Amino acid sequence: MAQKKAFPLRLDPATFDALQRWADADLRSLNGQIEYLLRQALRQAKRLPDPDAEESK
Repeated sequence: MAQKKAFPLRLDPATFDALQRWADADLRSLNGQIEYLLRQALRQAKRLPDPDAEESK
């Protein structure tokens, strides 16, 4: 597994609470939820390769 980089992230309390509730509903940690959402947004913007597309070639 690739090394992960750590960095501080400042969120306003309302955003933090909303993300925490979403993470809880999806059975993810808050960190895992944020990472999932960022990867999803990057793929949608075509700034990160879609691993499913690579497998189907």
